[in-house]
Amino acid sequence: MVYLGLENPKDAGNVGSVLRALGCYQADGIFYTGSRYDRAVKHSTDTRNVAEKAQMSHVGSLLLVKEQLPDDTRLICVELVVGATPLPEFEHPEHALYVFGPEDGSIPQDIVSAADEVVYIPTVGCMNLAATVNVVLYDRLAKLGPAKDIKSGDELIKRSRDNRNRLKR
Repeated sequence: MVYLGLENPKDAGNVGSVLRALGCYQADGIFYTGSRYDRAVKHSTDTRNVAEKAQMSHVGSLLLVKEQLPDDTRLICVELVVGATPLPEFEHPEHALYVFGPEDGSIPQDIVSAADEVVYIPTVGCMNLAATVNVVLYDRLAKLGPAKDIKSGDELIKRSRDNRNRLKR
């Protein structure tokens, strides 16, 4: 079980790309805080209409969400925090709530303090929200493998590409 926690996201392009990542990497849902998400999702770039299919929940606090998830769910903050673990060294838990900060701010200190782990992506400069979500979910996939019901290979490629892609090797 994998959930994303978005702290007051604001940019429609980022929200759409996060929704697309949710579908591509088979995450289970998104919890979000603040008022800006509802405006952004209306103008998002969610070309696969994931928002209509996935679990999407507006919450007052991402800390309260963790209490509602199974006990073995780990709260993982992804943020540029002194003392954080670099993503290449991080071992993803089976069940996680990955929390990401807003494009124009940081994850609140109380959430960082309560986190089971704090992870950062070792880049020069900060990445935007959508890029960060995609990198973290890809890293999870690369290290843990695809969801149990996902088979890799040609059938997955055919199912995943858009209707204009008919390339062959």
